[in-house]
Amino acid sequence: MDNGDRPKKWGFQGNAELNASSISVRGVLNLVYANLDKDDKQPTIPLGRADPTEFPSYQTTRLAPDAVAKAAFSYNFNCYAPTGGVAEARRAVAKHLSKDFPYQLSPDDVYITVGCTQAIEVVVSVLARPNANILLPKPSYPHYEARTSCSNLEARHFDLIPERGWEVDLDSVEALADENTVAMVIINPSNPCGNVFMSQHLKKIAETASKLGIFVISDEVYSHLAFGSNPFVPMGVFGSIVPVLTLGSISKRWLVPGWRLGWIVTCDPNGIFQQSGQEFGLINGYLPHPRANLSLRHVDCPMMRV
Repeated sequence: MDNGDRPKKWGFQGNAELNASSISVRGVLNLVYANLDKDDKQPTIPLGRADPTEFPSYQTTRLAPDAVAKAAFSYNFNCYAPTGGVAEARRAVAKHLSKDFPYQLSPDDVYITVGCTQAIEVVVSVLARPNANILLPKPSYPHYEARTSCSNLEARHFDLIPERGWEVDLDSVEALADENTVAMVIINPSNPCGNVFMSQHLKKIAETASKLGIFVISDEVYSHLAFGSNPFVPMGVFGSIVPVLTLGSISKRWLVPGWRLGWIVTCDPNGIFQQSGQEFGLINGYLPHPRANLSLRHVDCPMMRV
């Protein structure tokens, strides 16, 4: 094709909605770095994140990389992993989370993902259907907004009340929900607000969601990183009131964000997800083969005992 045959206008372009909703701390940092004076030789100190590689004071237990190395050198994990995750990894997550619950999780309740980011993508994609909507907190972690835009799932935003420690405005939740609402998202401990929900408030969230006939997606990637007067309580504690999908990872608490190991966990002792049909069976079918499973396979879970 010579220059005379080129189209007057190329047909591809970016998703404007996705670009607008993908503003994050990392995105802002990248923008700042791109505009630094390259001739300025002064060292730059990043205040937006604590990277365990750049800051060696943030190091996980030595047992963890030793276990990963042992798994790699075993040559037992060069195949495709089961889509839900290696059985030992699922069992480790179930055992770890069950310590905070009034009931026991099964390994079958756990789906291993490539970090919590993929957990968000899987759950939102599975829930997306014509006319469906999901309730997101405002403010929130931007990836939820970005993923709903990609999946054509309508996002509706309920308020967090700063005067009450960023509690969920449950009146706005009830006002926003309708017959097409599938779920509501909470982030606890909160990103970006930094608050930790009290147990009494989590119970009210569960009761409200149950009344509306929706389930709760609880993003707990910062679980147990609570330094104030409110102890961390997992939303799954109230799984007998409303079914809960818990999203988590080892990135933050165990200081290994580059390992990309997360999970989706169904906290539903009453079996409501199974009774509702095949929708959540799609989670297993949607997942690719998660390679990160080996990091929990040979550890015998010393990280999970913390």
